[in-house]
Amino acid sequence: MATAGGSRSGVSRAAFALVAVVLVGCLGGGVSVAEIRRQKNVQVALRAKWAGTPLLLEASELLSKERRDYFWEFIGHWKELDKGSECLTAKCCAQKIVEDVRSFLSEPLASIFEFSLTLRSASPRLVLYKQLAEESLSSVPVKDDALEQISGSGAVEGTCCWVDTGNTLFFNSDDLHKWLEGSGKGATDSTGQPELFDFDHVYPRSNITAPVAIFYGAVGTKCFKELHVHLAEASKQGKVRYALRPVLPSGCQATSSFCGSIGAADAVTLSGYGVELALKNMEYKAMDDTAIKKGVALEDPKTEDLSQEVRGFIFSKILERKPELNAEIMSFRDYLLSSTVSDTLEVWELKDLGHQTAQRILHASDPLQSMQEINQNFPSVVSSLSRMKVDDSIKDEIIANQRMVPPGKSLMALNGALINIEDLDLYLLMDMVREELSLADQFIRLKLPQSAAHKILSAAPPAESNSFRVDFRSSHVHYLNNLEEDALYKRWRSNLNELLMPVYPGQMRYIRKNLFHAVYVFDPASACGAETIDTILSLHQDSVPVRFGIIMYSSRLINVIEENDGSKSDEDTSTLIMRLFLYIKETYSTQLAFQFLSDIHRLRNGGDDYSEEPVEVHHVEEAFVDSLLSGAKSHPQDVLLKLQKENLYKQEADENSRFVHKLGLYKLQCCLLMNGLVHEPNEITGKSTEKKRFVSLFASYHQEDSVLHDISYLHSHGTRDDAKPVTHLLAVDLSSVTGTKLLHEAIRYLMDGSNRARVGLLLYACSDSVSTILLMKDIIDRTISSFSGKEKVLDFLYGLCKYYEGQHMVASSAAGDTLSSIKDKVYSLAAETALPVDDYKAWLTSFSADTILKGIDKLSDFLFGQLGLEFGSNAVITNGRIFVVDDGDSFLNEDLGLLESMEYELRTKYIHEIIEEVEWAGVDPDYLTSKFYSDITMLVSSSMSIRERPSERAHFEILNAEYSAIKLNSMNSSVHIDAVIDPLSPAGQKLSPLLRILSQQIQPSMRIVLNPISSLADLPLKNYYRFVLPSMDDFSSTDFSVHGPKAFFSNMPLSKTLTMNIDVPEPWLVEPVVAIHDLDNILLENLGDVRTLQAVYELEALLLTGHCMEKDREPPRGLQFILGTKQRPHLVDTLVMSNLGYWQMKVSPGVWYLQLAPGRSADLYELPSKLIAIDSLRGKLLHIEVQKKKGKEHEDLLNADDDNHVQEKTDNKGWNTNLLKWASSFISGDASLKKKAEKNTDLKDARQGETINIFSVASGHLYERFLKIMILSVLKKTERPVKFWFIKNYLSPQFKDVIPHMALEYGFEYELITYKWPTWLHKQKEKQRIIWAYKILFLDVIFPLSLRKVIFVDADQIVRTDMGELYDMDLKGRPLAYTPFCDNNKEMDGYRFWKQGFWKDHLRGRPYHISALYVVDLAKFRQTAAGDNLRVVYETLSKDPNSLSNLDQDLPNYAQHTVPIFSLPQEWLWCESWCGNATKAQAKTIDLCNNPMTKEPKLQGAKRIVPEWVDFDAEARHFTARILGENVEEIAEAIPPSSESDAPKPDHDDSSQDAKDEL
Repeated sequence: MATAGGSRSGVSRAAFALVAVVLVGCLGGGVSVAEIRRQKNVQVALRAKWAGTPLLLEASELLSKERRDYFWEFIGHWKELDKGSECLTAKCCAQKIVEDVRSFLSEPLASIFEFSLTLRSASPRLVLYKQLAEESLSSVPVKDDALEQISGSGAVEGTCCWVDTGNTLFFNSDDLHKWLEGSGKGATDSTGQPELFDFDHVYPRSNITAPVAIFYGAVGTKCFKELHVHLAEASKQGKVRYALRPVLPSGCQATSSFCGSIGAADAVTLSGYGVELALKNMEYKAMDDTAIKKGVALEDPKTEDLSQEVRGFIFSKILERKPELNAEIMSFRDYLLSSTVSDTLEVWELKDLGHQTAQRILHASDPLQSMQEINQNFPSVVSSLSRMKVDDSIKDEIIANQRMVPPGKSLMALNGALINIEDLDLYLLMDMVREELSLADQFIRLKLPQSAAHKILSAAPPAESNSFRVDFRSSHVHYLNNLEEDALYKRWRSNLNELLMPVYPGQMRYIRKNLFHAVYVFDPASACGAETIDTILSLHQDSVPVRFGIIMYSSRLINVIEENDGSKSDEDTSTLIMRLFLYIKETYSTQLAFQFLSDIHRLRNGGDDYSEEPVEVHHVEEAFVDSLLSGAKSHPQDVLLKLQKENLYKQEADENSRFVHKLGLYKLQCCLLMNGLVHEPNEITGKSTEKKRFVSLFASYHQEDSVLHDISYLHSHGTRDDAKPVTHLLAVDLSSVTGTKLLHEAIRYLMDGSNRARVGLLLYACSDSVSTILLMKDIIDRTISSFSGKEKVLDFLYGLCKYYEGQHMVASSAAGDTLSSIKDKVYSLAAETALPVDDYKAWLTSFSADTILKGIDKLSDFLFGQLGLEFGSNAVITNGRIFVVDDGDSFLNEDLGLLESMEYELRTKYIHEIIEEVEWAGVDPDYLTSKFYSDITMLVSSSMSIRERPSERAHFEILNAEYSAIKLNSMNSSVHIDAVIDPLSPAGQKLSPLLRILSQQIQPSMRIVLNPISSLADLPLKNYYRFVLPSMDDFSSTDFSVHGPKAFFSNMPLSKTLTMNIDVPEPWLVEPVVAIHDLDNILLENLGDVRTLQAVYELEALLLTGHCMEKDREPPRGLQFILGTKQRPHLVDTLVMSNLGYWQMKVSPGVWYLQLAPGRSADLYELPSKLIAIDSLRGKLLHIEVQKKKGKEHEDLLNADDDNHVQEKTDNKGWNTNLLKWASSFISGDASLKKKAEKNTDLKDARQGETINIFSVASGHLYERFLKIMILSVLKKTERPVKFWFIKNYLSPQFKDVIPHMALEYGFEYELITYKWPTWLHKQKEKQRIIWAYKILFLDVIFPLSLRKVIFVDADQIVRTDMGELYDMDLKGRPLAYTPFCDNNKEMDGYRFWKQGFWKDHLRGRPYHISALYVVDLAKFRQTAAGDNLRVVYETLSKDPNSLSNLDQDLPNYAQHTVPIFSLPQEWLWCESWCGNATKAQAKTIDLCNNPMTKEPKLQGAKRIVPEWVDFDAEARHFTARILGENVEEIAEAIPPSSESDAPKPDHDDSSQDAKDEL
């Protein structure tokens, strides 16, 4: 017997004897082999909506993530048609691709690549390229006549590859060759060139100024090689900038090589998601009794995985030894799997269940596998777990650890960085792991030992980059208050121990000490300065425990300083304000001086707003006079004249400006120094700052002829032999004034002295290089390379740069004269600084412009091709951080010093210290120079700068891990994983397969501390769970097909009702597309002869989400965005919530443009069109800031007066209409219904009046059956047009197939809508509660802005009146209208929970309403922020598991104090359970409420309570049968008579909770 314990490898006779005994016992007990073998399985697949993509092209995209050069090398390997000719199967091709990649990547990067390839994670990027290819074909005139068909399967040769030059398409090499020959002669028109994106593959070392040519084609096709070779050669010659977009157009698979089209013909089957089969609470019977009459042909189900342990047996091992006993052994396995399925345990059995589970896992030979098997099959193994004896050492250690981490809490960290488990998915995890491994691989290539690489990757990074503090302490700070001396604070305590006292989160402690200094830096004449002063005075008045101060400066004076050192400056308004402020402060009081500053802007504005208009002198003088009038000894006008005449305080005011200039803070305009910590203006107002730009220098450094190898560095005098942790690379355009200023400031910075930094100069010229510029570059480069160690080399360079800068200032003289003067200057400077003049004479004699130009070309490729700088820019690259110096800006030597300090303290210090301690093995000691150490620090710091990882960390080391932890030690791994996991939790179900796949793929070191809840009150898991992972076996070993991974549940319980849920990554929107059975109510014993229930889901769309803020205001609630292409700008749209400014859109992979919607949004707000590339399965998150247009600041976006205008303008068209039309063509949708929908039916024309909009939600076949009946009952009672809105998340494929036909038949409109649950909103776990939440939480954003009113009608409701009456009802200004619960059925008084206890106190006489029918005035709902208020209340209450028992009903009733409800007349909703029969005749709608007393099944109650229900049901079922091609007679016969025996008996009478279930 092969057991999970693994103590014996063989299978002994004794073990088989045991199996035989147990098997005979089982079968002898009355369980036959036939009964066991009738066990049923469930199989689930999930495919992408887009067409298949070639695996070979996916491989090239994945490889390009490692290094761009690898992409082109891989293309070179596979461009021959006979490549892979030995492969006759998909699996062989996949293995061949991986084998090729292993020549580029070392382990474990190669293993991650192989896994990512099977994961199909690069498929969306190819879909994006395909979209661009289609746009290219449709938007550019065709040069070649060969293109006859652009789309369809009949593509002729010549359509599979083409080159787009912006104005023309080329399909053959002859035309391309002619164009290439002519492109170098004429000037290129940059406006007509195609646009390049960050994700494009640009051929290495392409000429940045050459015309762009984009090649659309697939490596391995017949036409690819010739065009590629032409373009590559032309790119090397500088004739063209060649970019390749890999695309295999439809119909071109036949022209590709043996492995070139693998994956293109098959749907992309995805993995990286979970599937749950939850044991369903069947207290109320809600199952459809319709028999499944026909099946859907699906591929054969996956065979069972026999390598998984079942109750201690591994059956694959047993079958290997005894194949002749196959039937008996498999029967025994099935019996073990099905023998015990529990969804309840006694209290005493639950007591130690968590500890028992941990013990089972820790004692297993493969703990990760054991954890996965237990938590993914928990109902089947819980009985055996509960009988284990607990090891006290494990239990005690778990309890001890739970003093430091809450019981049941799960945490995970990768190399020390905490990962948010809620947001974690396989794609994100693989990206993070690949990044860590890629960094480790880079470090090892730099000869760093593994231990040092791991140390760097695991080290806690210093504080965030914004945590650098400025020392502002000086006489230039003017403080408003002093907490230690002012009388205002005398009553406060001064004991610092007050800091240790508990307070509410965010509350400041009132201590009489100057602990917090808030110093604002601003120009007093600016609007920003005005707002700052008022803020300070307001906070001071509120006794905020902070010492407030200001530093003022003159923007105009600083500009003068930068232009001519400020030796002479004229008086300006800002300086005048500072002088008058200083006078008032010294003569009168600080308080009066601050009030004077506030008065200036009060007089200028005359209102509350801060005008952008400049302050004028008369405003200042008037404020001065007003401030002093009451207490002045002499007339203020006389004082003013004296101050101006004698220039009093002029020097002090100017010194203020010079101080701010030296700190560099003037560039921020208005900023706050909080204890020296710099906060920019947008941070003060809560806006996020622009992301800083970083670049890795590693790839460039490892090129054979890298520019980085040619650099000779400059050092401060006497420090050349010291290792420098900071490297400044200066990209300087010598033809620009900004560039030459930057150059001389850098040299001055070194002259001032720096022992931690070196400077490398990258000199070029963007204009047509004249000889003087080239000569300057040559002189500087040669001086540094030859004389950088000389004592006065910096003096020489500084003098030369100042001279050259002076030449820039004057009009250019004759070139010959300039050259001559430069040479003379060089000779004189060389003589002055003791440099050899003869060497300079020799160099200048042999000067060659062509040689210099070649060097500039190489440098340009590095700066603009590899680093991504804009051509002509000047920049400082400090250890990978790019700081671009814009024209007109200055970058002073003090700025370089500040940059050095920041980079060293915040990013480089810890790296440099680790590198200095390394014991180098296998490195020649002669190489261990200061330059070697400096280079290593620069490269490692630059690589680490682009690392994306969370900043939060946890101290896992404080937890005990001797008995209760899984420890997997791998000395050679660069990845370490710390985790705390509750194995019996949803997080544990998700994490255990992720950790296991990581363990298999990269063998990391792991320390997993188990943290189960010690005392359970109920079973923690009531579901089966499978996490879908890919493997090489997904590729066929018999042909070229790709099957893809699937979730497989073997031997599921037959008599338990299961409900299926899909646990997908946050950015995915999925829906079932193939499922003939009810996935909401799976009862496997009803499958008949079918062995496996199969379901296929489809990734309908990815999610584009974001947060939108309005500058200096609240989020712009109701703002509309539209998204589309350049040709079709409006494909989808959305609204912005008030909650966090959140918004979301459904998108597919591609390049899209986001902009404001035409109408009120675009009229009031400004936002330039934003380009968004969706090229991964992780969607995208954006942060957007909008601003109101000038003059529109006070207009409201959601204006009630505009509601009718919006309604007329949009004609009530659904906001997804464009998307549906577009998706049908773009993602190969079925267009058959589209043609039918274009025909107007007589029924639709016959309906007159305003459309009634009705909204509903259904899940499961029974409720969809009810939903059709509700639709019919509505339509029979009204003559007005009706539009139904259905939440599509849970609708079955059959319903979505039938509803379009039903709409045509009965003459109504419909729209399927959805909204993905936001990540920041507390999530519900149960499917039913999620459905309830969708009824109430997203009403303001799930419908288009044009929809002004909608009625929700429960699926199980029958309408007996014209709903137009309710639709037109005046709600008296309330956003919601509900019907109160009836109270005339006295039998139910014991269940009316709202009439007692908490609800009675909370409602205070208000009625408690039923949620089966309600009206939403969407215009009023949005104007009053009702949706935002409901979400806030929900977020507060939902974290308590005992609140919101009936979510969709309790929430609006609880919140009706802030979101008022209009109570509808009682007759609008009748329900037998609560209303009784006396009022049934007046009922306008009848709802089939569950009865908590009788628990009568829905179907039985429907037939008994509503006489017309049976006829409606028969009509709906006949129609459905006709559409689905079923036999109508059989449907009629299949309607069974109602049976009283179906009703379950109530377990107990006292069940107040029952009434809170679905009502």
